[in-house]
Amino acid sequence: MSLLTLSNLHVYYGAIHALKGVSLTVEPGEVVTLIGANGAGKSTTLRAISGLLRPREGSITLEGEELTRMAPEQIVRRGLCHSPEGRRIFANLSVLENLEMGAYTRRDAEIRRDMDGVLETFPRLRERISQPAGTLSGGEQQMLAIGRALMGKPRVLLLDEPSLGLAPFMVQEIFRIIRDINARGTAILLVEQNAHMALGAAHRGYVLETGEVVLSDAGPALLHNPQVRRAYLGED
Repeated sequence: MSLLTLSNLHVYYGAIHALKGVSLTVEPGEVVTLIGANGAGKSTTLRAISGLLRPREGSITLEGEELTRMAPEQIVRRGLCHSPEGRRIFANLSVLENLEMGAYTRRDAEIRRDMDGVLETFPRLRERISQPAGTLSGGEQQMLAIGRALMGKPRVLLLDEPSLGLAPFMVQEIFRIIRDINARGTAILLVEQNAHMALGAAHRGYVLETGEVVLSDAGPALLHNPQVRRAYLGED
């Protein structure tokens, strides 16, 4: 049984058919990436998984448990946490308060230990722990968004455009962190416009076009696929 399974998922925005039978899996310990053009349905897929959109048809399961009709907070409690596109941090709250908000569904005794782990992963956040989150740089805000999601203790971490708008050196740092998080055992479903970086970090990938999966393969195989290189890596 896969850790996360999407089967024949159909999602609409009003009359617009955004996802047209999307099926995919994430296995324990994997990084799986979704690549595709703007409007292909990548972010819609993540929003459907995390309960922010209600599919009209299809199934989403986490280790066999159906999530499709659950509220977002119930899905977080099951161990599926979402770092959204645009970061969506609480700008007027401190770094510490933002991280604490990531653990709002938890009542266990390991929150402090996990906070220490996040601050070890992101030492810049420790340096700015009392600073208003809105005063952080773009890269630091992205670290905070990922750290906040990690405070939910995810079994699957959904990352939506983590490198968007960042300087090249910060993109490299964010992807190093993604690899480190995965190496500690957290499965990751990654949406990323930088297809080269995404496929380089992924065990497997899916290509979405206008709401449909048109290609899937191992990350390195997609990275060297001529069709993918032409369409998404800017090569002739």
